[in-house]
Amino acid sequence: MLGLFFQLLCAQTTIQKTGSNWQLLVDGSPFDIKGVTFGYDKDIENYDTYFKDLNFLGVNAIRTWATGDNMPQLLEAAQKHNIKVMVGIWMRHGRPGMEDDDSFNYLDDKEGIEVMYNNAINVVRQYKDHPAVLTWGIGNEVYLNMATDKEKVAYSKVLERICSEIKQIDQNHPITSVEAWTFGMEWWQKHVPSIDIYGLNSYGAGAGFLASELKKRNIDKPYIITEFGVTGEWDIKAEKHGVKQEPTDQQKYDAIAKGYHKWIANESTNLGVFVFHYGDGNHFGSPWLHTHHTGAYRPQYWAIRDAFTGEKPINNVPVVEDLELPDGAFKSESWVPVILKVSDIENDTLAVSFHYNHRKGSRIRRNQINPLVHRGSLENGFEIQLPKEDGGIKVYVNVKDSYNNVGIASTAIRVTDEEAKNRKYLVPKVKLPFYVYQDGEDMPYAPSAYMGNFKKMAVNTKDTTNVYYGSSSLKISYNHHYNWYGLGMVNPANDWGDILGGYDISGARTFSFWAKASKDKLTATIGFGLIGKDKTYPDTAKEAIKIKLGTKWKKYTIKLKKQDLSCIRSGFTLFSQSYGSGHDIYIDEVVFE
Repeated sequence: MLGLFFQLLCAQTTIQKTGSNWQLLVDGSPFDIKGVTFGYDKDIENYDTYFKDLNFLGVNAIRTWATGDNMPQLLEAAQKHNIKVMVGIWMRHGRPGMEDDDSFNYLDDKEGIEVMYNNAINVVRQYKDHPAVLTWGIGNEVYLNMATDKEKVAYSKVLERICSEIKQIDQNHPITSVEAWTFGMEWWQKHVPSIDIYGLNSYGAGAGFLASELKKRNIDKPYIITEFGVTGEWDIKAEKHGVKQEPTDQQKYDAIAKGYHKWIANESTNLGVFVFHYGDGNHFGSPWLHTHHTGAYRPQYWAIRDAFTGEKPINNVPVVEDLELPDGAFKSESWVPVILKVSDIENDTLAVSFHYNHRKGSRIRRNQINPLVHRGSLENGFEIQLPKEDGGIKVYVNVKDSYNNVGIASTAIRVTDEEAKNRKYLVPKVKLPFYVYQDGEDMPYAPSAYMGNFKKMAVNTKDTTNVYYGSSSLKISYNHHYNWYGLGMVNPANDWGDILGGYDISGARTFSFWAKASKDKLTATIGFGLIGKDKTYPDTAKEAIKIKLGTKWKKYTIKLKKQDLSCIRSGFTLFSQSYGSGHDIYIDEVVFE
């Protein structure tokens, strides 16, 4: 009965062409996508708050990149607030790229292909009858992040297999696949005829050329701009001290508020847009492209409302009219003066802070925004103390008003530091205690390194049946009567030492964890460090202890003396074996301190 109920409610999305004009229809009524990419998918408890806010902004659709366990709640919340969802289905990248450190082999990894295929089909079967579903969004910038034409053909065949199967099981929703700019057009046109709508990520004025790019290739299909905003770092040419010069807050506002009408809304083959990105953060991308930064409203937030409703900001974001630092090279920890001029239309009380980014090293480190020590005031001027880095750094000023708007501007300065210059591995320096595992939330290392008879192993990062502390534990199940197996929690995920990653945990004195097993006296070797020095980016230290686990929780500690913890790629390792029957191992509170 429940299945029939959803079928009766299911909204049908269709595409209609009249003359040269394409139109998206939902239950026969025109639907122009005024969307955003959605960054709060994990915050289930606050879905109602976010969707009410999206209503305020004039948003009628959201896009996700993948489908997690929380998709049922997300769809229900979207439906409640009359918002449609492009349901994302993730496809792995062939090489590390713009947004992912993954590396998948579409030529040889037949098992991995089947995993992606089955996931895609299962997602469609599970959610195809939900009334909030607008369209399927399969993959994101996979062609862009793939090295050879041979691999692109192989991926295209996988994509067509998935899309053609979806057409057989769901006639109510069109299929979109997503690529950066025009990088997918040639391959889709030749090899993936089952795609109904081309999803194109484009920023800045480039969005205005997409219709002509399709026409040039004689592609008679509509498109959606699946990511949009101000020009991104990848297209910026101007630099200072090797640092790309970020657009101003006004440029970020205009790109959305004016660009929507200039480059998107009036194109006959365009079905709408998803502005990137309705989300929060404190990393390199959030001042540039997000609606919120450290919880405060950015110009992009108000620009979305302006684009979709014509309404101007309720309270204007403070404007940084001038930000200058002295030219030349300066030693780390020295103080330098700041020329700063700010204004605020409402004359709100303003709070000023300074931060920096060093676009060097591992992905996580490149994306970090760190606080800068500063002194002074708006009336008397500011000075900042330069961090212990070497090279050009990006310096931000954040000006926050009493309405919770934050205006941000940036510039660059050259810093010199011999110690920093000689660091072998540029990875993030952590604060202690540093949790490798705690409740399965925000895990710095991914449990992706499977070893031995791993096909008989299952990993649950949020087991609630046996917990030492908090709400969840890490459960490793082995369902076989003999052979060995192993698990490594690594950063980046799915990497064995070819990509720079991990964390600088220098200063830690102990590594500890709590553990138990489903059977008494189960032998396991547990520690950290997995990647050897034969790899480009190894673990700089390895430690492990061989223990006999009992059926009650017990804490185990490894003392750390003189180890080089400057780059720990593998924050947790476990090896065990079976004699006669399977078993479960539970791990909790894994921490360096």
